[in-house]
Amino acid sequence: MNPLQYQQARLSRDRRFDGRFFVAVKTTGIFCRPICPAVAPKEQNVEYYPLAEQAMQAGYRPCLRCRPDSSPQSWAWKGVDTSVERALRLLSEHPELSLGQIADKLGMTDRYLRKLFQERVGMAPKRYQLFKQLLQAKQLLHQTNLNVEQVALACGFQSARRLQDNFRQHLQLSPGEIRNHAVPGQKMQVQLSFRPPYHWPMLRDFLALRAITDMEWVTDNSYARVFRHAGAKGYFCAEYQADKHCFNVSLELDDLSQFTGVIAHIRRVLDVDADSGLIGERLRQAGISAEQHVQGLRLPGVWSPFEAGCRAILGQQVSVKAAIGQVSLLVTQLGEQGEKGRYFPAPEVIAHADLSFLKMPASRRDTLRRFAEYWAAFGEPTEPDELLALKGIGPWTVNYMKLRGYSNPDVWLDTDLVIKKQLQQQPVDADCVAPWRSYLTFQLWSQA
Repeated sequence: MNPLQYQQARLSRDRRFDGRFFVAVKTTGIFCRPICPAVAPKEQNVEYYPLAEQAMQAGYRPCLRCRPDSSPQSWAWKGVDTSVERALRLLSEHPELSLGQIADKLGMTDRYLRKLFQERVGMAPKRYQLFKQLLQAKQLLHQTNLNVEQVALACGFQSARRLQDNFRQHLQLSPGEIRNHAVPGQKMQVQLSFRPPYHWPMLRDFLALRAITDMEWVTDNSYARVFRHAGAKGYFCAEYQADKHCFNVSLELDDLSQFTGVIAHIRRVLDVDADSGLIGERLRQAGISAEQHVQGLRLPGVWSPFEAGCRAILGQQVSVKAAIGQVSLLVTQLGEQGEKGRYFPAPEVIAHADLSFLKMPASRRDTLRRFAEYWAAFGEPTEPDELLALKGIGPWTVNYMKLRGYSNPDVWLDTDLVIKKQLQQQPVDADCVAPWRSYLTFQLWSQA
Protein backbone atom coordinates (compact mmCIF):
# COMPACT_ATOMS: atom_id res chain seq x y z
CA MET A 1 0.00 0.00 0.00
CA ASN A 2 1.19 3.52 -0.76
CA PRO A 3 0.79 6.48 1.67
CA LEU A 4 -2.45 7.66 0.05
CA GLN A 5 -4.01 4.18 0.35
CA TYR A 6 -2.93 3.99 4.00
CA GLN A 7 -4.54 7.37 4.64
CA GLN A 8 -7.80 6.47 2.90
CA ALA A 9 -8.04 3.14 4.75
CA ARG A 10 -7.33 4.83 8.09
CA LEU A 11 -9.93 7.55 7.62
CA SER A 12 -12.59 5.10 6.39
CA ARG A 13 -12.12 2.82 9.44
CA ASP A 14 -12.89 -0.08 7.09
CA ARG A 15 -12.70 -3.37 9.02
CA ARG A 16 -11.30 -5.14 5.96
CA PHE A 17 -8.00 -3.36 6.72
CA ASP A 18 -7.98 -4.34 10.41
CA GLY A 19 -4.62 -5.98 11.15
CA ARG A 20 -3.16 -5.23 7.71
CA PHE A 21 -1.39 -2.19 9.12
CA PHE A 22 -1.14 -0.08 12.29
CA VAL A 23 -1.23 3.67 12.77
CA ALA A 24 1.40 5.22 15.06
CA VAL A 25 0.76 8.74 16.33
CA LYS A 26 3.94 10.77 16.85
CA THR A 27 2.36 13.29 19.24
CA THR A 28 1.08 10.67 21.71
CA GLY A 29 3.59 7.81 21.27
CA ILE A 30 0.65 5.39 20.82
CA PHE A 31 -0.14 3.05 17.91
CA CYS A 32 -3.66 1.94 16.97
CA ARG A 33 -5.65 -0.30 14.67
CA PRO A 34 -7.07 1.48 11.60
CA ILE A 35 -10.54 0.95 13.09
CA CYS A 36 -9.77 2.82 16.34
CA PRO A 37 -12.79 4.98 17.33
CA ALA A 38 -10.58 7.84 18.62
CA VAL A 39 -10.52 11.16 16.78
CA ALA A 40 -8.36 10.71 13.68
CA PRO A 41 -5.00 12.51 13.99
CA LYS A 42 -3.58 14.76 11.29
CA GLU A 43 -1.71 12.95 8.52
CA GLN A 44 1.59 14.70 9.27
CA ASN A 45 1.47 13.25 12.79
CA VAL A 46 1.19 9.56 11.86
CA GLU A 47 3.41 6.72 10.69
CA TYR A 48 2.28 3.37 9.28
CA TYR A 49 3.59 -0.10 10.12
CA PRO A 50 2.53 -3.45 8.60
CA LEU A 51 3.14 -5.26 11.92
CA ALA A 52 2.31 -4.29 15.49
CA GLU A 53 5.74 -5.58 16.52
CA GLN A 54 7.37 -3.07 14.15
CA ALA A 55 5.51 -0.21 15.82
CA MET A 56 6.74 -1.44 19.20
CA GLN A 57 10.28 -1.68 17.82
CA ALA A 58 9.99 2.01 16.88
CA GLY A 59 9.11 2.89 20.49
CA TYR A 60 5.31 3.22 20.29
CA ARG A 61 3.01 1.64 22.87
CA PRO A 62 -0.34 -0.07 22.06
CA CYS A 63 -3.59 1.80 22.44
CA LEU A 64 -5.73 0.79 25.42
CA ARG A 65 -8.93 1.69 23.57
CA CYS A 66 -8.74 -0.21 20.25
CA ARG A 67 -6.24 -2.80 21.59
CA PRO A 68 -3.90 -3.76 18.73
CA ASP A 69 -3.16 -6.98 20.62
CA SER A 70 -6.62 -8.31 19.66
CA SER A 71 -6.53 -7.48 15.94
CA PRO A 72 -6.21 -10.10 13.20
CA GLN A 73 -2.57 -10.82 12.44
CA SER A 74 -0.99 -9.26 9.39
CA TRP A 75 -0.47 -11.11 6.14
CA ALA A 76 2.08 -8.57 4.97
CA TRP A 77 4.86 -11.16 4.94
CA LYS A 78 2.88 -13.91 3.17
CA GLY A 79 4.46 -15.01 -0.06
CA VAL A 80 7.59 -12.92 0.52
CA ASP A 81 9.89 -15.60 1.85
CA THR A 82 8.88 -19.16 2.72
CA SER A 83 11.66 -19.49 5.29
CA VAL A 84 10.57 -16.33 7.11
CA GLU A 85 6.95 -17.52 7.03
CA ARG A 86 7.90 -20.86 8.60
CA ALA A 87 10.11 -19.13 11.17
CA LEU A 88 7.26 -16.81 12.18
CA ARG A 89 4.99 -19.83 12.58
CA LEU A 90 7.54 -21.66 14.74
CA LEU A 91 8.15 -18.59 16.90
CA SER A 92 4.39 -18.23 17.42
CA GLU A 93 3.53 -21.90 18.01
CA HIS A 94 6.68 -22.99 19.88
CA PRO A 95 7.98 -20.19 22.12
CA GLU A 96 9.94 -22.81 24.08
CA LEU A 97 12.31 -23.41 21.14
CA SER A 98 15.66 -21.63 21.04
CA LEU A 99 16.77 -19.69 17.97
CA GLY A 100 19.26 -22.46 17.19
CA GLN A 101 16.53 -25.12 17.33
CA ILE A 102 14.30 -23.09 15.00
CA ALA A 103 17.20 -22.59 12.58
CA ASP A 104 17.88 -26.35 12.64
CA LYS A 105 14.26 -27.08 11.78
CA LEU A 106 14.54 -24.67 8.86
CA GLY A 107 17.81 -26.20 7.66
CA MET A 108 19.88 -23.03 8.07
CA THR A 109 22.28 -21.38 10.52
CA ASP A 110 20.93 -19.08 13.22
CA ARG A 111 23.14 -16.31 11.76
CA TYR A 112 21.40 -16.57 8.40
CA LEU A 113 17.98 -16.68 10.11
CA ARG A 114 18.77 -13.44 11.94
CA LYS A 115 19.83 -11.88 8.63
CA LEU A 116 16.56 -12.93 6.96
CA PHE A 117 14.51 -11.50 9.81
CA GLN A 118 16.38 -8.22 9.72
CA GLU A 119 15.76 -7.92 5.97
CA ARG A 120 12.10 -9.01 5.94
CA VAL A 121 10.72 -8.01 9.36
CA GLY A 122 13.15 -5.31 10.44
CA MET A 123 14.21 -6.79 13.75
CA ALA A 124 15.88 -9.81 15.34
CA PRO A 125 13.78 -13.02 15.73
CA LYS A 126 13.93 -12.96 19.53
CA ARG A 127 12.88 -9.33 19.66
CA TYR A 128 9.91 -10.10 17.42
CA GLN A 129 9.01 -13.01 19.71
CA LEU A 130 9.30 -10.80 22.81
CA PHE A 131 6.95 -8.18 21.36
CA LYS A 132 4.51 -10.89 20.34
CA GLN A 133 4.56 -12.32 23.88
CA LEU A 134 3.92 -8.87 25.34
CA LEU A 135 0.92 -8.33 23.06
CA GLN A 136 -0.40 -11.78 24.02
CA ALA A 137 0.04 -10.97 27.71
CA LYS A 138 -1.77 -7.66 27.24
CA GLN A 139 -4.68 -9.49 25.62
CA LEU A 140 -4.91 -11.96 28.52
CA LEU A 141 -4.83 -9.16 31.09
CA HIS A 142 -7.70 -7.45 29.22
CA GLN A 143 -9.86 -10.51 28.61
CA THR A 144 -9.29 -13.05 31.38
CA ASN A 145 -9.19 -13.32 35.15
CA LEU A 146 -5.78 -15.01 35.18
CA ASN A 147 -3.45 -13.44 37.74
CA VAL A 148 -0.17 -11.84 36.64
CA GLU A 149 1.86 -14.92 37.56
CA GLN A 150 -0.39 -17.12 35.41
CA VAL A 151 -0.26 -14.64 32.52
CA ALA A 152 3.54 -14.61 32.72
CA LEU A 153 3.65 -18.41 32.56
CA ALA A 154 1.14 -18.55 29.70
CA CYS A 155 3.14 -16.08 27.59
CA GLY A 156 6.59 -17.56 28.11
CA PHE A 157 8.02 -15.27 30.80
CA GLN A 158 9.99 -16.85 33.64
CA SER A 159 8.22 -14.87 36.36
CA ALA A 160 5.68 -12.15 37.03
CA ARG A 161 8.55 -9.76 37.83
CA ARG A 162 10.12 -10.33 34.40
CA LEU A 163 6.74 -9.69 32.75
CA GLN A 164 6.31 -6.47 34.74
CA ASP A 165 9.82 -5.27 33.86
CA ASN A 166 9.24 -5.86 30.14
CA PHE A 167 5.85 -4.13 30.29
CA ARG A 168 7.39 -1.02 31.82
CA GLN A 169 10.34 -1.04 29.41
CA HIS A 170 8.47 -1.63 26.14
CA LEU A 171 4.85 -0.60 26.80
CA GLN A 172 5.39 2.15 29.42
CA LEU A 173 2.56 0.48 31.33
CA SER A 174 2.22 -1.90 34.24
CA PRO A 175 0.04 -5.04 34.21
CA GLY A 176 -2.11 -3.36 36.85
CA GLU A 177 -2.83 -0.35 34.62
CA ILE A 178 -3.95 -2.68 31.82
CA ARG A 179 -6.12 -4.72 34.18
CA ASN A 180 -7.94 -1.54 35.18
CA HIS A 181 -9.21 -1.40 31.58
CA ALA A 182 -10.22 -5.04 31.52
CA VAL A 183 -13.74 -6.36 31.09
CA PRO A 184 -14.48 -9.02 33.72
CA GLY A 185 -14.78 -12.37 32.00
CA GLN A 186 -14.29 -16.08 32.33
CA LYS A 187 -10.94 -17.37 33.49
CA MET A 188 -9.85 -18.77 30.13
CA GLN A 189 -11.84 -17.08 27.40
CA VAL A 190 -10.05 -15.26 24.59
CA GLN A 191 -11.44 -13.24 21.70
CA LEU A 192 -9.95 -13.90 18.24
CA SER A 193 -10.83 -11.16 15.77
CA PHE A 194 -11.07 -11.59 12.01
CA ARG A 195 -11.46 -9.29 9.00
CA PRO A 196 -14.86 -9.54 7.32
CA PRO A 197 -16.17 -11.16 5.27
CA TYR A 198 -15.93 -14.57 6.93
CA HIS A 199 -17.97 -17.39 5.38
CA TRP A 200 -18.66 -19.30 8.60
CA PRO A 201 -21.40 -21.60 7.16
CA MET A 202 -19.01 -22.99 4.56
CA LEU A 203 -16.17 -23.59 7.03
CA ARG A 204 -18.62 -24.99 9.59
CA ASP A 205 -20.18 -27.44 7.14
CA PHE A 206 -16.78 -28.57 5.88
CA LEU A 207 -15.63 -29.29 9.46
CA ALA A 208 -18.94 -30.89 10.41
CA LEU A 209 -18.77 -33.37 7.52
CA ARG A 210 -15.26 -34.37 8.63
CA ALA A 211 -15.72 -34.23 12.42
CA ILE A 212 -14.22 -37.18 14.30
CA THR A 213 -16.52 -38.94 16.75
CA ASP A 214 -15.80 -38.12 20.41
CA MET A 215 -12.95 -35.75 19.42
CA GLU A 216 -14.65 -32.88 17.54
CA TRP A 217 -18.03 -31.22 17.91
CA VAL A 218 -19.69 -28.78 15.50
CA THR A 219 -22.89 -26.79 16.13
CA ASP A 220 -24.60 -24.05 14.13
CA ASN A 221 -22.29 -21.41 15.60
CA SER A 222 -19.33 -23.24 17.17
CA TYR A 223 -16.45 -25.66 16.66
CA ALA A 224 -14.89 -27.57 19.55
CA ARG A 225 -12.35 -30.35 20.01
CA VAL A 226 -9.87 -31.94 22.39
CA PHE A 227 -6.18 -31.70 21.51
CA ARG A 228 -2.59 -32.31 22.48
CA HIS A 229 0.19 -29.76 22.04
CA ALA A 230 3.85 -30.15 23.09
CA GLY A 231 2.91 -32.51 25.92
CA ALA A 232 -0.08 -30.48 27.09
CA LYS A 233 -3.69 -31.64 26.85
CA GLY A 234 -6.71 -29.44 26.43
CA TYR A 235 -10.11 -28.61 25.01
CA PHE A 236 -11.41 -25.51 23.26
CA CYS A 237 -14.75 -24.29 21.99
CA ALA A 238 -14.76 -21.43 19.49
CA GLU A 239 -18.10 -19.60 19.19
CA TYR A 240 -18.68 -17.55 16.05
CA GLN A 241 -19.78 -13.94 16.71
CA ALA A 242 -20.81 -12.42 13.37
CA ASP A 243 -21.75 -9.00 14.76
CA LYS A 244 -18.45 -8.59 16.62
CA HIS A 245 -16.27 -10.05 13.83
CA CYS A 246 -14.63 -12.50 16.18
CA PHE A 247 -14.65 -15.92 17.81
CA ASN A 248 -15.07 -16.21 21.57
CA VAL A 249 -12.78 -19.08 22.52
CA SER A 250 -13.27 -20.95 25.80
CA LEU A 251 -10.13 -22.89 26.62
CA GLU A 252 -9.14 -25.59 29.09
CA LEU A 253 -5.41 -26.38 29.26
CA ASP A 254 -3.48 -28.48 31.76
CA ASP A 255 -0.18 -26.65 31.14
CA LEU A 256 -0.42 -22.86 30.91
CA SER A 257 3.11 -22.59 29.51
CA GLN A 258 1.74 -23.91 26.20
CA PHE A 259 -0.99 -21.26 25.95
CA THR A 260 0.69 -19.16 23.25
CA GLY A 261 1.29 -22.13 20.95
CA VAL A 262 -2.25 -23.43 21.46
CA ILE A 263 -3.81 -20.06 20.56
CA ALA A 264 -1.64 -19.93 17.43
CA HIS A 265 -2.99 -23.36 16.43
CA ILE A 266 -6.60 -22.26 16.99
CA ARG A 267 -6.02 -19.14 14.89
CA ARG A 268 -4.68 -21.32 12.09
CA VAL A 269 -7.43 -23.96 12.27
CA LEU A 270 -10.10 -21.24 11.97
CA ASP A 271 -8.00 -19.18 9.54
CA VAL A 272 -8.92 -15.93 11.30
CA ASP A 273 -5.98 -14.01 9.80
CA ALA A 274 -6.85 -14.41 6.11
CA ASP A 275 -7.32 -11.23 4.09
CA SER A 276 -10.51 -12.25 2.28
CA GLY A 277 -10.78 -9.02 0.31
CA LEU A 278 -7.33 -9.38 -1.26
CA ILE A 279 -7.76 -13.12 -1.89
CA GLY A 280 -11.20 -12.59 -3.43
CA GLU A 281 -9.79 -9.99 -5.81
CA ARG A 282 -7.14 -12.49 -6.96
CA LEU A 283 -9.76 -15.20 -7.47
CA ARG A 284 -11.83 -12.92 -9.69
CA GLN A 285 -8.75 -11.94 -11.69
CA ALA A 286 -8.03 -15.65 -12.22
CA GLY A 287 -11.41 -16.19 -13.87
CA ILE A 288 -13.81 -17.06 -11.04
CA SER A 289 -17.14 -15.49 -11.96
CA ALA A 290 -18.95 -13.13 -9.61
CA GLU A 291 -21.80 -15.65 -9.33
CA GLN A 292 -19.48 -18.50 -8.32
CA HIS A 293 -17.14 -16.54 -6.07
CA VAL A 294 -17.44 -17.47 -2.36
CA GLN A 295 -17.13 -14.28 -0.31
CA GLY A 296 -15.09 -14.72 2.86
CA LEU A 297 -13.53 -18.07 1.93
CA ARG A 298 -11.35 -19.63 4.69
CA LEU A 299 -9.07 -22.69 4.95
CA PRO A 300 -10.41 -25.22 7.50
CA GLY A 301 -7.30 -26.44 9.28
CA VAL A 302 -6.51 -29.72 11.03
CA TRP A 303 -4.91 -29.52 14.47
CA SER A 304 -1.57 -31.08 13.50
CA PRO A 305 0.29 -32.11 10.34
CA PHE A 306 0.48 -35.69 11.67
CA GLU A 307 -3.30 -35.87 12.10
CA ALA A 308 -3.79 -34.33 8.64
CA GLY A 309 -1.44 -36.93 7.14
CA CYS A 310 -3.35 -39.78 8.77
CA ARG A 311 -6.64 -38.35 7.48
CA ALA A 312 -5.17 -38.10 3.97
CA ILE A 313 -3.86 -41.68 3.98
CA LEU A 314 -7.13 -43.14 5.27
CA GLY A 315 -8.97 -41.06 2.67
CA GLN A 316 -7.07 -42.39 -0.32
CA GLN A 317 -9.45 -43.62 -3.05
CA VAL A 318 -12.57 -43.57 -0.84
CA SER A 319 -15.41 -41.13 -0.19
CA VAL A 320 -15.24 -38.47 2.52
CA LYS A 321 -17.84 -40.35 4.59
CA ALA A 322 -15.90 -43.62 4.38
CA ALA A 323 -12.63 -41.87 5.22
CA ILE A 324 -14.04 -40.14 8.31
CA GLY A 325 -15.52 -43.45 9.43
CA GLN A 326 -12.05 -44.99 9.34
CA VAL A 327 -10.42 -42.04 11.15
CA SER A 328 -13.15 -42.14 13.82
CA LEU A 329 -12.51 -45.87 14.23
CA LEU A 330 -8.79 -45.18 14.60
CA VAL A 331 -9.46 -42.64 17.36
CA THR A 332 -12.00 -44.90 19.10
CA GLN A 333 -9.62 -47.86 19.12
CA LEU A 334 -6.31 -46.13 19.86
CA GLY A 335 -7.08 -42.65 21.20
CA GLU A 336 -6.61 -41.95 24.90
CA GLN A 337 -9.87 -41.22 26.70
CA GLY A 338 -9.93 -37.89 28.56
CA GLU A 339 -12.59 -36.04 30.53
CA LYS A 340 -13.91 -34.23 27.45
CA GLY A 341 -13.29 -36.84 24.77
CA ARG A 342 -10.65 -38.92 23.02
CA TYR A 343 -7.32 -37.51 21.90
CA PHE A 344 -5.93 -38.30 18.46
CA PRO A 345 -3.49 -41.21 18.92
CA ALA A 346 0.22 -40.42 19.03
CA PRO A 347 2.55 -41.67 16.26
CA GLU A 348 4.14 -44.23 18.61
CA VAL A 349 0.75 -45.72 19.43
CA ILE A 350 -0.24 -46.16 15.77
CA ALA A 351 3.21 -47.45 14.82
CA HIS A 352 3.03 -50.32 17.31
CA ALA A 353 -0.69 -51.14 17.12
CA ASP A 354 -2.47 -53.99 15.39
CA LEU A 355 -4.34 -52.08 12.69
CA SER A 356 -6.44 -55.01 11.49
CA PHE A 357 -9.58 -53.29 12.85
CA LEU A 358 -9.31 -50.83 9.94
CA LYS A 359 -11.39 -52.27 7.10
CA MET A 360 -9.28 -51.34 4.11
CA PRO A 361 -6.64 -52.84 1.82
CA ALA A 362 -3.57 -54.09 3.69
CA SER A 363 -1.37 -51.83 1.57
CA ARG A 364 -3.09 -48.74 2.96
CA ARG A 365 -2.74 -49.98 6.54
CA ASP A 366 0.96 -50.54 5.85
CA THR A 367 1.26 -46.99 4.51
CA LEU A 368 -0.33 -45.62 7.69
CA ARG A 369 2.08 -47.66 9.81
CA ARG A 370 5.13 -46.49 7.82
CA PHE A 371 3.95 -42.89 8.16
CA ALA A 372 3.53 -43.27 11.94
CA GLU A 373 6.89 -45.04 12.28
CA TYR A 374 8.64 -42.22 10.44
CA TRP A 375 6.99 -39.60 12.65
CA ALA A 376 7.76 -41.57 15.83
CA ALA A 377 11.42 -41.99 14.86
CA PHE A 378 12.24 -38.58 13.38
CA GLY A 379 9.44 -36.24 14.41
CA GLU A 380 7.99 -33.61 12.12
CA PRO A 381 9.94 -33.50 8.83
CA THR A 382 11.91 -30.38 7.96
CA GLU A 383 10.23 -30.46 4.55
CA PRO A 384 6.90 -32.31 4.07
CA ASP A 385 8.11 -33.52 0.67
CA GLU A 386 10.55 -35.81 2.49
CA LEU A 387 7.55 -38.08 3.10
CA LEU A 388 7.32 -38.83 -0.62
CA ALA A 389 10.13 -41.35 -0.06
CA LEU A 390 7.70 -43.53 1.93
CA LYS A 391 5.92 -46.22 -0.08
CA GLY A 392 2.23 -45.43 -0.53
CA ILE A 393 2.57 -41.68 -0.01
CA GLY A 394 2.26 -39.59 -3.16
CA PRO A 395 2.02 -35.88 -4.01
CA TRP A 396 -1.75 -35.66 -3.31
CA THR A 397 -1.32 -37.01 0.25
CA VAL A 398 1.57 -34.65 1.03
CA ASN A 399 -0.23 -31.67 -0.50
CA TYR A 400 -3.38 -32.40 1.52
CA MET A 401 -1.20 -32.42 4.65
CA LYS A 402 0.31 -29.08 3.62
CA LEU A 403 -3.15 -27.69 2.86
CA ARG A 404 -4.87 -28.59 6.11
CA GLY A 405 -2.13 -29.61 8.57
CA TYR A 406 0.13 -26.63 7.90
CA SER A 407 -2.55 -24.34 6.40
CA ASN A 408 -0.11 -23.51 3.60
CA PRO A 409 -1.93 -20.80 1.60
CA ASP A 410 -0.41 -21.75 -1.75
CA VAL A 411 -1.29 -25.43 -2.35
CA TRP A 412 -2.79 -26.02 -5.79
CA LEU A 413 -4.40 -29.49 -5.98
CA ASP A 414 -4.85 -29.51 -9.74
CA THR A 415 -4.45 -33.32 -9.82
CA ASP A 416 -7.54 -33.75 -7.64
CA LEU A 417 -10.41 -35.37 -9.57
CA VAL A 418 -12.99 -32.78 -8.44
CA ILE A 419 -10.66 -29.93 -9.39
CA LYS A 420 -10.05 -31.44 -12.84
CA LYS A 421 -13.79 -31.63 -13.50
CA GLN A 422 -14.29 -28.03 -12.38
CA LEU A 423 -11.47 -26.80 -14.61
CA GLN A 424 -13.18 -28.38 -17.62
CA GLN A 425 -16.30 -26.32 -16.89
CA GLN A 426 -14.61 -23.11 -15.78
CA PRO A 427 -10.97 -22.63 -16.89
CA VAL A 428 -8.96 -20.42 -14.54
CA ASP A 429 -5.43 -19.03 -14.44
CA ALA A 430 -4.12 -20.44 -11.15
CA ASP A 431 -0.89 -18.43 -11.36
CA CYS A 432 -2.92 -15.24 -10.89
CA VAL A 433 -3.91 -16.37 -7.41
CA ALA A 434 -0.39 -17.20 -6.12
CA PRO A 435 0.56 -17.18 -3.28
CA TRP A 436 -3.02 -18.03 -2.25
CA ARG A 437 -3.84 -20.96 -4.53
CA SER A 438 -5.11 -23.03 -1.58
CA TYR A 439 -8.15 -20.75 -1.61
CA LEU A 440 -8.64 -21.46 -5.30
CA THR A 441 -8.59 -25.18 -4.44
CA PHE A 442 -11.38 -24.68 -1.88
CA GLN A 443 -13.27 -22.34 -4.20
CA LEU A 444 -13.46 -25.03 -6.88
CA TRP A 445 -14.32 -27.73 -4.32
CA SER A 446 -17.22 -25.53 -3.17
CA GLN A 447 -18.62 -25.44 -6.72
CA ALA A 448 -18.78 -29.25 -7.06
